[in-house]
Amino acid sequence: MNTPDPPRSDRVDPAVWRMAVTLIVGALAVVLDTTIVSVALDDLTKDLAAPLSTVQWVGTGYLLAVFVTVPVAGWAQARFGGRRLWIAALGGFLLGSLLSALAWDAPSLIAFRVLQGGAAGILMPLMATLLVQAAGGRAIGKVMAIITVPTALGPILGPVLGGLILHLADWRWLFLVNLPFCAVGAWLARRNLPDDRPGPDRPGAPLDTIGLLLLSPGCAALVYGLSRVEGSASLTDAAVLAPTAVGLALVGGFVARAPRRAGAPLVDVRLLRRRAVASSAGLLFLGGVSLYGSMMLLPLYFQQVRGTDALGAGLLLVPQGVGALLARGLAGRYTDRVGPRGVATGAFVLVGVTTVPFALVTAGTATWLLPAALFVRGLALGAAMIAPMGAAYIGLERAEVPDASMITRLAQQLGGSVGIALLTVVLQHGTAGTRTPAALAEGFGTAFGWAVLLTVAAVPLCLLLPGRPVPADGDAGTGTGAGTGDTPDTATGTDGAGAAAAASSTAEV
Repeated sequence: MNTPDPPRSDRVDPAVWRMAVTLIVGALAVVLDTTIVSVALDDLTKDLAAPLSTVQWVGTGYLLAVFVTVPVAGWAQARFGGRRLWIAALGGFLLGSLLSALAWDAPSLIAFRVLQGGAAGILMPLMATLLVQAAGGRAIGKVMAIITVPTALGPILGPVLGGLILHLADWRWLFLVNLPFCAVGAWLARRNLPDDRPGPDRPGAPLDTIGLLLLSPGCAALVYGLSRVEGSASLTDAAVLAPTAVGLALVGGFVARAPRRAGAPLVDVRLLRRRAVASSAGLLFLGGVSLYGSMMLLPLYFQQVRGTDALGAGLLLVPQGVGALLARGLAGRYTDRVGPRGVATGAFVLVGVTTVPFALVTAGTATWLLPAALFVRGLALGAAMIAPMGAAYIGLERAEVPDASMITRLAQQLGGSVGIALLTVVLQHGTAGTRTPAALAEGFGTAFGWAVLLTVAAVPLCLLLPGRPVPADGDAGTGTGAGTGDTPDTATGTDGAGAAAAASSTAEV
């Protein structure tokens, strides 16, 4: 009699695929909204009769709200259940989008964008947590490839869709376009997500109020201070130093207090003692520097040096998004086969190599060369994000997954803020007092050169990631602790309870 094949660690349960589609629909509203609105600042200053310094808070207020709510996602999931929290956050994003479309002036639009940002801060880490828990530790690379679908589609569709909307209609449709994604996403969530509300015999842990008062304002202050660099301030100005110092002090206070707290902290920073989590967070921070910093430079280069409009710049960035989208499947497959270490090392090297043409750019650089380099750079960036994101979950118990999601999300977003601030300062110094295309191109080349150096700095950190996966005894894909052929601190296996919880999670999806 033939016996069924044992479960394979590289297979994804069909129920997880249905869950992934459900979550992607809702997450697309968040990602598209971020990239669409970024092309509308000029229209908003005119239609709302407000200065650019005020309208910039449409983006800054949104980003600050994201950092305030990201640390709460894990506690809220344990308290209310993943499905209820996802639907509620989608409802909040829908309400914020509708109100933003109805805004009557700049302050009202900023306030409604803050509501949107608060919901987005819950949705993005929760998406990763729900999928990793549902997959039960199987095919982590493939799961990470699923999770990155929205962030890969955003750079492709967002700028182009935003440019088309502004060409055919007014800016209010930039927010109304979110409503179908939110509504359909909530309907799918009610059908496809498991009802994981905690029972009366399993009350949720109390909120770490002091931790919340330290971490959320601390992250927001850090991001606010760094965002001030995008104006005329420099890194040494009080407008930058004061909030940045306050943010560092608050975050430092949280990190010092959390391990000693008697109950569960808001975010379990003790996970950073594990080499896989710490190296993943560091790589995602540097990846955020490279990704977001360069994404700030690229459209400015095409507009200021090559003379393209907003829609033209968006179209020229499409090859990078296409590359990132195509890289997902291959990067996820190889992450599961050869381990995150090899994939991340090769990917970060390739990101640095494909950024070099922009460091050598001139006003007369061939037009075809840059989109070609962006396509290959997109392939590398997709792999550079997937590998460390997957590595962060290796060896974790089911209950530790939400904390890993928040740590990696915060690391990537903070890296983005640092990258934008740092490269903005470099660009300002490189282009000060000049407006000729040749001089501007030289200034942009210097800024891209810094992006290359920051990317190369990540390569040694890749070597700390787990190596080639080693199947555990018996079922190779039952829990998140499948071996990695590394030292115990990087590949701690789940115990029987953790494996059973992960398998139960997959079964009930």
